[in-house]
Amino acid sequence: MTPNALTAEQASARLHELTVIDVRTPGEYATGHLPDAHNIPLDRLDAALPALRTTAERGDLLVVCASGARSAEACRRLAEAGVPAATLTGGTSTWTQLGHDVHRPTGTRAPWPMERQVRLTAGSLVLAGLLAGRLRPGARWISAGVAGGLVFSAITDTCGMARVLAKLPHNRPKASDLDATLAALSR
Repeated sequence: MTPNALTAEQASARLHELTVIDVRTPGEYATGHLPDAHNIPLDRLDAALPALRTTAERGDLLVVCASGARSAEACRRLAEAGVPAATLTGGTSTWTQLGHDVHRPTGTRAPWPMERQVRLTAGSLVLAGLLAGRLRPGARWISAGVAGGLVFSAITDTCGMARVLAKLPHNRPKASDLDATLAALSR
């Protein structure tokens, strides 16, 4: 089942009537998000279902991420739970490319975007595998494994490495932040 989708132009015209849910990691969210967006990382979506259900009863939900892949997954999961939602086609990347407003918190240093974290981790593992392979040839399998994972990631439009990196403390929401978001949505 394909989720409902709004283009950046459609979403911009309706932003005043939509509740925006950003399913990126807190670090990605801090780099810039749609105005008044609420951050509920994709891996915390199930815990947020009651609040999202209540919010959807009051108006339309728009789910966003960086490219649209995670938000489409979130919309499918919400639909399975009986919560209607639309995804932003092209995600925040397209939104900002088209010159739409994004909000960035001031005074906080945001972690790197997930895509940059994945590049650093993958590159470091490949390099480590090649360097260690000079002493122990079997270590080159580390590089081969990362390369295979990157190919699989491109073919399936998923990223296992990003899922693992999202679990690191700097990419996780503080419990108080998520609780405050869920409370705000439930009002």
